[in-house]
Amino acid sequence: MLEKKGTNQYYITRQDSTESNARSYPRKFPFALAKAKGSWVEDVEGNKYLDFLCGAGTLALGHNDPEVNQAMVDMITSDAPLHTLDLTTPVKDKFVHTLLDLLPSELKDNAKIQFCSPSGTDATDAALKLCKTATGRTSIIAFSGGYHGMGHGALACTGNLNAKSKVNGLMPEVHFFPFPYSYRCPFGLGGEAGVDAACAFFERTLKDPESGITKPAAVIIEPIQGEGGVIPAPVKFLQTIRRVTQELEIPLIVDEIQCGVGRSGKFFAFEYAGIVPDVILASKAIGGTQPMSVVIYNKKLDKWTPGAHAGTFRGNQLAMGAGTVVMNRVSKPEFLNDVVRKGEYIEKRLTELKAKVSIIGDIRGKGLMRGIELVDPKGTPDMLGSLPASGDIAAAVQRWCFDHKLIVEKGGRNGSVMRCLCALNISDEDLKKAMDIFEEAVIAVNKKYGK
Repeated sequence: MLEKKGTNQYYITRQDSTESNARSYPRKFPFALAKAKGSWVEDVEGNKYLDFLCGAGTLALGHNDPEVNQAMVDMITSDAPLHTLDLTTPVKDKFVHTLLDLLPSELKDNAKIQFCSPSGTDATDAALKLCKTATGRTSIIAFSGGYHGMGHGALACTGNLNAKSKVNGLMPEVHFFPFPYSYRCPFGLGGEAGVDAACAFFERTLKDPESGITKPAAVIIEPIQGEGGVIPAPVKFLQTIRRVTQELEIPLIVDEIQCGVGRSGKFFAFEYAGIVPDVILASKAIGGTQPMSVVIYNKKLDKWTPGAHAGTFRGNQLAMGAGTVVMNRVSKPEFLNDVVRKGEYIEKRLTELKAKVSIIGDIRGKGLMRGIELVDPKGTPDMLGSLPASGDIAAAVQRWCFDHKLIVEKGGRNGSVMRCLCALNISDEDLKKAMDIFEEAVIAVNKKYGK
């Protein structure tokens, strides 16, 4: 039977017959989008949903922000070039210097920028190439739970085994170190003891002449792990990594692709630790809704020759114009303070909810990057007393939310962590409505799965 044209199912059926089996979001959110404004999207049947995914954090100011859109409309109607490879323009110059002005002064005065192909994956691969070229070394250190993209080099540095187990011949010599994760501490300690153990393991291994790990070309880390389950790196851990890498002259790459551009309540999440990295990866929100990725790095690493890294669409002028608007808005202290305030409201609501149910194991995050780990309350606790992660319970919460017009994504180990990636300028009214729906979802699912 043919589906009626113009319905959600009509478009989903057509998509199923023509697009790759690798597609993911349509399996969780089976609708076809027609309109979007602010924190809301509308499907082809007129149903409206609160969007707490926002392009996986790409839409810092939500959908179709008037100022962002006007910047792009003005450019389109001005006959300015829209595609320039790596040729410069006034629009590009403004983007570059706006971004440089947001860096810590120690890096700002010594920074270079490489524009990459649109995806954050390419920024990761470019940074790996940069550091290998500059140091002449081959190995890379990454962290369990990290996510850096889906290209061969980026995927090799990503922790998720499901994404890489069927792909042969990924970039060799990537060594994974433990990442502090108090609720499921890799050392079985938790709390400050777990952080201290991770710090000691990192430093002693890199300084041990019998460690078996050759001096790496770079260390790559997310200040807040995103796909790994919204796990902020403790300040002490980031500071230890920065101190040790400086002592050993190892370039430090911080991946700010998801946690950057105000998401954490700081423009860059590494600012919480007061460190200055050698390399910063930025994508997603940096392009103001349009495809963009950049590598910002200390000029001491700039050993590339012309053409050493390229990308046909590295000159996306619309992204540069829109991204400049986003950077100017988001970087204002009052804007960032508001992100922190909204994040504290979410944490308060979730903490109160956790006390009412048995399926929430842990709540964590910073600013408007929040994670809620859902667990099986009937399972056997581990040595720390943490209950088993439950992807099934998370999926049930996600389905309940979608059925009640809230789009929220999950991630983390076993897909058990519900994640907040809403617009940074979401209204208090919309934020409260989303939290009301989420709370109702958790309570409803808890009745089925809880103790």
